[in-house]
Amino acid sequence: MTAADVVGWVAVLVGMTVALPQLVRLARTRKVDGLSLTSWRSILAANIAWLAHGIRLDQVALIVTNSVGLCSTLLILILLARQFRRRLVPMLLPSLAVAAAMITVDHVLGSAAYGVVAITLALIANIGQSMQLVRAPHVSGVSPLFVSVAVLNQAVWVTWGLLVHDAGTIMTASTVCGLASFNLVWYLLRRSGLRAFYPHQTLAPAAPGVIPEAGLAV
Repeated sequence: MTAADVVGWVAVLVGMTVALPQLVRLARTRKVDGLSLTSWRSILAANIAWLAHGIRLDQVALIVTNSVGLCSTLLILILLARQFRRRLVPMLLPSLAVAAAMITVDHVLGSAAYGVVAITLALIANIGQSMQLVRAPHVSGVSPLFVSVAVLNQAVWVTWGLLVHDAGTIMTASTVCGLASFNLVWYLLRRSGLRAFYPHQTLAPAAPGVIPEAGLAV
């Protein structure tokens, strides 16, 4: 077994669990304070696209990780749809369209071009979550374990990408690791008492644990 295989399987183990803390917290508390719907829809598109990328490269690590991640993300989106009173299928359609576009780029233009597109999607997902952490009145819906493991997950994938010389993985995981680190630091600051910057303006009070619809436009 090569070093790439070892790191790949470590990445699989970490990647398989990265979304689980958030899923458990959401299922247990039903709180969505600080969560970004845009972020999780972007993650769904990324799960689908990276699964297809792994199949194209015949890399079991990518296939297994994103298969499990896809299931976790779908469950989170189902719970979010219920909390926000959204119809599930229309809510998922943009994610499916984005994933289809990314898969097309991967097959037609190659891994480097796919990496550029994947970075764009990762930026949307992480900046969306960053904005929620900065602007949401409360962040009690965010799992501390999720934002912590997210950093570790990307760091391991950067290492794997370097070992297998996959430009798409290196470019995307490096960028996302930096953004995930920012989210972790900001989450800790918010939980330590830092107040929201430019908080969402609402016309009516929200139900406990539920962010008004206007607060999702990130």
